[in-house]
Amino acid sequence: MYAIIGLDSCFVYYYLLEVFYRMDKAYGYQLLFGGDGRMRKRYALLSLAVVTLIIMVGFLARDSDGQSLTCFACGGGGVVDKAQSEAFTVKISFKNTGTTEGTWSVNIAFEGEKWTWNGTPQSLTLKSGKTKTLTWNGSVPIDAPIDSVARLIVYYDNSFVPLDWWIHVVPGAELAITSSTVE
Repeated sequence: MYAIIGLDSCFVYYYLLEVFYRMDKAYGYQLLFGGDGRMRKRYALLSLAVVTLIIMVGFLARDSDGQSLTCFACGGGGVVDKAQSEAFTVKISFKNTGTTEGTWSVNIAFEGEKWTWNGTPQSLTLKSGKTKTLTWNGSVPIDAPIDSVARLIVYYDNSFVPLDWWIHVVPGAELAITSSTVE
């Protein structure tokens, strides 16, 4: 690991011994690679703590569906800040993964605890293996509370799929000081 950043491993050991443990290089080297083993125990405990931390972070870095957060970033998604009554556009690409042509009624909605918005249903017909992008235009409801969020849900084929896109309602008004005087 230290070779990647261009450091010699002995330099790193000496630095850790001198700076963190306030030890002489020769004495510290003897404890680390021989001697009574106190440094070996410290090194083993430190290694165990780091491995445990990495495992814990791995478990915590998963969402409720069990998908890793890196897949969340790969699949698209995020939080978009919008003010009340501000317009937004949603574009979603669909692909027919079946073996025959199919027709679906597709609709979207933003659903949250404090507000919702429903799109207009669209008919989608695709041949096998073909892709098409549908677009919806809408605006955040005027009565949507500030700091509330709503998640994008896609409805089709008598089921729904929540996507990782959210609208966060932010204040539409911002105060700025343009001038001041003191006399």
